Amino acid sequence: MAKNIPIGPGTRVNLRFSLQLATGEVVDTTGSKAAELTVGDGNLLPGFERAMYGLVAGAKERLAIPASQGFGEHNAGNVQRLRRAQFPVNMELAEGLMMSFADQTDSELPGVIRKIQGESIEVDFNHPLAGKDLVFEVDIVSVEQVSNEIIRVSE
Repeated sequence: MAKNIPIGPGTRVNLRFSLQLATGEVVDTTGSKAAELTVGDGNLLPGFERAMYGLVAGAKERLAIPASQGFGEHNAGNVQRLRRAQFPVNMELAEGLMMSFADQTDSELPGVIRKIQGESIEVDFNHPLAGKDLVFEVDIVSVEQVSNEIIRVSE
């Protein structure tokens, strides 16, 4: 394996990482184990991949990821009001409860109950990390060129 291959399209990366809020609260980590990803395979948000471009094996970086490059800005249009009758009768609802809903294509769509006002239930379908600036600490273990093709993923 060649040394000093920079992270970019067509590379496979082994890394340890920690994802934190700006407050320092850790929201995800690989711990001491390394994770493997192929740049462009869709397993990591494009904003996180682009922040690592150019890093080589041995690099340890603290990367600031603005909300717009992470999980997106909070979209008020993703907050919906539903009627209590749209939920199972015996279901106990509470503010902060995360639930799974089906969208129009029957795909799973997570939502968090934000407010309960009588028969009106406010559900936020934004990603829980939407609107939050993040810190992505990475420790690059290895980088391997696996393809000369640029993998394109729709954003």
